[in-house]
Amino acid sequence: MSDISGKFAKKVKEIRLRKKMSQGDLAKILGVHPTYISGIERGVRNMALKNIEKLANALGVSVNDLLK
Repeated sequence: MSDISGKFAKKVKEIRLRKKMSQGDLAKILGVHPTYISGIERGVRNMALKNIEKLANALGVSVNDLLK
């Protein structure tokens, strides 16, 4: 896992937990399987840029918040 994907993975999980959402909740909003969210949070799955924007919206944060 690269440094940036590791930071992204950690940030996604941190924000999701802060919002009191399960992986299943987030997956349902995004229209993906919960294992996809799990893969993102473990840094073993990558997201297309258009999906990062959808993820940010689902979490109620900016794309910048996910990437810093």
